[in-house]
Amino acid sequence: MPGPGMELIGQEEMDAAMEVLESGFLFRYGISVGDEVDPRFKAKVFQLEDEVPRYLGCQYGVAVNSGTSALLTALSALGIGPGDEVLVPGYTFVASISSVVYARAVPVLCEIDRTLNMDPADAESKITPRTKAMMVVHMMGNQARIEELKAIADKHNLILIEDVAQAFGGSYKGRKLGTFGHMGTYSFNVYKMITCGDGGMAVTDDEELYRRAFAFHDQGHSPLRSGVEQGNRPFIGLDFRMTEIQGAIMLAQLKKMDTILGTLRRNKARYKELIADLPGLEFREILDPGGDAATVMTIFMPTAKIAQRIAKDLGTKVTAEAGWHVYNNMEHILEQRTVTPEQCPFTCPFYKDRGGDMKYSQGMLPRTDELLNRALNISIGVSDPGLSSAFGVKITDGLDVVEQRAAALRSAAEKYLK
Repeated sequence: MPGPGMELIGQEEMDAAMEVLESGFLFRYGISVGDEVDPRFKAKVFQLEDEVPRYLGCQYGVAVNSGTSALLTALSALGIGPGDEVLVPGYTFVASISSVVYARAVPVLCEIDRTLNMDPADAESKITPRTKAMMVVHMMGNQARIEELKAIADKHNLILIEDVAQAFGGSYKGRKLGTFGHMGTYSFNVYKMITCGDGGMAVTDDEELYRRAFAFHDQGHSPLRSGVEQGNRPFIGLDFRMTEIQGAIMLAQLKKMDTILGTLRRNKARYKELIADLPGLEFREILDPGGDAATVMTIFMPTAKIAQRIAKDLGTKVTAEAGWHVYNNMEHILEQRTVTPEQCPFTCPFYKDRGGDMKYSQGMLPRTDELLNRALNISIGVSDPGLSSAFGVKITDGLDVVEQRAAALRSAAEKYLK
């Protein structure tokens, strides 16, 4: 099974879904007659929009139908669009980049560092007069250098967006990831910490951004509407609404977060302990181990050749071969394959007239390539082919299985590490 939440689907989620089905109201607003709401309506999405921000320690949340929708909702709420550039790491899920394109802005790819997240120095070097925002991605449960990146954003008056799709529940110095920037976004698909099959959320402490995000996700309507607000909608929106069944399942999953985090952190700590003495092996840099979401353990081998050999023996791949998380493997991004031949936003006059001329190519981020070519992702709770984390353990595995898998990794590695 792909993610921790999916592994722990049980009676609680079944009961939650049945409660909604038996109520007869699957739509996030129920069905109202005038101003009267049917008492059978359970308002699960409304509840989720209260409980997730409370868990994270922020004010507002807008539940949507995917993590990608959450990103596009945040970008749109923040007014990012034609002529703007957005800094994005070259190692991330493709949606971090594609959402910028669909906001009609231009992604600027940045190097990563040993955290496997955005390198602050490279990001700052790529700021231009067109730069509007920085999208910081907390990859595979681990914190980016959020304090440094926030300082850069503040220094250059940039919008800071946190993509926390792969690190829900993670924190840095006691503060939940996704609450440092202007907006944070999360994903709840099957490969994530907790899940309702798909779904996502955008959060903020800014009431005006919340109102704009809500309007964008609900055809332009104001938050928590009870009817059609004809004449009062601030701008054209879309329909990214979450359903009541998704909301109900998410509420059940949210109650399991302490168990999930505790188990993952225990298993990861034991796994690392068992292989730490292997000669030449290095671990990914974790800035705050106590706040690590611990879904994946990344190890670096001395060379790309050794990493390839060990990966082959374990039946997995090096991180550089992760299909839609590594910029080199995103041919549609590199070649700017937009849905129409004009190739907007890359050819948009708002961009070109300001001197923009974005080009992408394989190998354009050499430090990122060097790190990923000698890295292996070991599953601690997320087994995702797109992350090349096929080898490892599941959240339902005990320490005995952790020890068995660590022994298998050690056996494979010892043939090549001297």
